[in-house]
Amino acid sequence: MFKYSLDNKRYHTLNYFFKKHFNEKIYKVSLNAGFTCPNIDGTKGYGGCIYCSKSGSGEHGGNPDKDLTTQFYEVKKIIDKKFQGTKYIGYFQARTNTYAPLEVLKSKYEEVLKIDNVIGLFIATRPDAITDKTLDYLEELNKRTFLTIELGLQTIHESTSHLINRGHTLKEFDDMVRKLKERNINVVVHIINSLPYETEEMMLDTVRHLNTLNIDGIKIHMLNITKDTPIAKMYQDNKFKLLTREEYIDIVIKQLEILKPEIVIHRITSDPDKETLIAPNWLLKKCSLLNDIDKEMVKRDTYQGKYYKS
Repeated sequence: MFKYSLDNKRYHTLNYFFKKHFNEKIYKVSLNAGFTCPNIDGTKGYGGCIYCSKSGSGEHGGNPDKDLTTQFYEVKKIIDKKFQGTKYIGYFQARTNTYAPLEVLKSKYEEVLKIDNVIGLFIATRPDAITDKTLDYLEELNKRTFLTIELGLQTIHESTSHLINRGHTLKEFDDMVRKLKERNINVVVHIINSLPYETEEMMLDTVRHLNTLNIDGIKIHMLNITKDTPIAKMYQDNKFKLLTREEYIDIVIKQLEILKPEIVIHRITSDPDKETLIAPNWLLKKCSLLNDIDKEMVKRDTYQGKYYKS
């Protein structure tokens, strides 16, 4: 058994991390605080990244027309039907969740932290959208709750970043990781496989670069082509090809093999909305995909970090 897993996984599972850190099961509750993004409102660009859905990655978050407490309890009610007496982490998921005046951020974060049995926050954001004053507040917040900042990187390759209208540089990302880690704040990085024209080696290089940084976790995501996005037209015009299911499994395993074993794997697949997904349809069978990744790792007798070189 891989040492950072409590089951048949051969990678450092989030379940293992939570059990070791908190000694109990922890559930993340996705929330939508109604934030926008500097890549949408004109500060950095308009329209967002070319793959970004209208919900801004918040398909499984709450309804932004409702307050955060109401959103939280709607999800908690569903979880409590299966599990009692559990602890929760409030997950600010949709769009850029540090992109607002500090007082606004404080009011939203503190509202969630006041809810019973909430033991921490996950805050998804961009590396170019955290001010120094916000960093100071996050440092203070980190001393009294379990805090994780989720930074969207997607790729280290500037040509791809420009194509997808990312709006920030690799240097800005690296600098923000350093600033957060100087304050002892957990950092999880989001990357996307199968971005237009990227080769297998380019995707592996993104992981190799993350090994050089002091990150705590990673989310590996398959590119979703969703309705009413600029990338949908590119794809439908046959401008680029998506990875097949088999190719994705192969690349994910290769990424895991070269990744530091201490880095926690928060996800290794997408979780798309079936109503808006154009391709790839095989993403809709999430459990089957996860199981096949596990089976292939057993078949190859491999595990996270097998080929990691410090």
